[in-house]
Amino acid sequence: MNEKAAFGTKAIHAGQEPDPTTGAIMTPIYQTSTYVQERPGKHKGYAYARGKNPTRSALENCIAALENAQHGLCFSSGQGASDAIIKMLRPGDEVIATNDLYGGSYRMFTKIFEPFGIKFNFVNMYDASNIKNYINANTKMLWVETPTNPTMQIIDIKACAEIAKASSLILVVDNTFASPYLQNPLALGADIVMHSVTKYLGGHSDVVMGAICTNNKEYYDQLAFIHNSCGATPGPMDSFLVLRGIKTLHVRMDRHCSNGKAIAAYLRAHPKVDKVYWPGFPDHPNHDIAKAQMKDFGGMISFTLKGASVEETFDMASRVKVFSLAESLGGVESLLNHPATMTHASIPKEEREKVGVTDTLIRLSVGIEDIHDLIADLEQAIG
Repeated sequence: MNEKAAFGTKAIHAGQEPDPTTGAIMTPIYQTSTYVQERPGKHKGYAYARGKNPTRSALENCIAALENAQHGLCFSSGQGASDAIIKMLRPGDEVIATNDLYGGSYRMFTKIFEPFGIKFNFVNMYDASNIKNYINANTKMLWVETPTNPTMQIIDIKACAEIAKASSLILVVDNTFASPYLQNPLALGADIVMHSVTKYLGGHSDVVMGAICTNNKEYYDQLAFIHNSCGATPGPMDSFLVLRGIKTLHVRMDRHCSNGKAIAAYLRAHPKVDKVYWPGFPDHPNHDIAKAQMKDFGGMISFTLKGASVEETFDMASRVKVFSLAESLGGVESLLNHPATMTHASIPKEEREKVGVTDTLIRLSVGIEDIHDLIADLEQAIG
């Protein structure tokens, strides 16, 4: 399809054509492990389903189109995608990563890859120029999340890209919180963008998947080799479900954003609420950068209650009825998460508290329910 098509059109059509046999408008679920070949070594681009599957290929092409990328790969989870990216490195290499990031990424970096000789430096990237202080001859990669999980720090992707280019570093941006609808890191100079597709791209809390997009053919070839060789590849049913979910991504994100804005304003005005982390506030750190590199500010919010103990925080989190107390984010339903015991439990307390991930921090993934019901639920839960 036309590469200049609008986002909503690409979300519905990119990478997909009517089935040539039946005319089915939805991409078929090719539930097969292998493919018949005409002669040894002669096939139609598909030999074994770990390497390629037509349903997955359609999804990869669709996600790549949404990120304005030439190449896309889907993985069995977001962690599978991150794992493949780090496997591009070798013992002795160093990575500079944001100091506020998903707990699963921190756990993988420190517990899986550090023992293999890859060093990770967790750095405050509020001022991107601070990154330069940590670059040395062994530095090979710059790993950025923005907005960060869970304190919504905003990192200047364009400034990071300039720094990475000057030092020949691979710039990786985890774009999960923003989704391709709100932010396109490749257009800002990133080399690789990754997603936990489980979240906004899938959007219905029924699939676990990851994705990587890039415009660099060399990086794509290397990642595709790892993808096939290590086997963290998703099946056709999950690929079909995500293709289905993506068709409403732009519509869902508009509601996530409008509901998020209303919830953030409600929390900031509440007499029992202390800090509210949401990049749409004019006084949010690096708000101007968020405004420049994002289309809108998303539906992710974190907050604390004034003077609340850990038990009081737990009580509040357990009283919600429309929100659900659960891990993950980005689905149509609203979720409430306690990072310290859930998504970020693998980060040592002293490390997570340095960036504001305290035992009393609550993270919200604001869904697309009626906003009045969501506010009423928080009102009764906060008390």
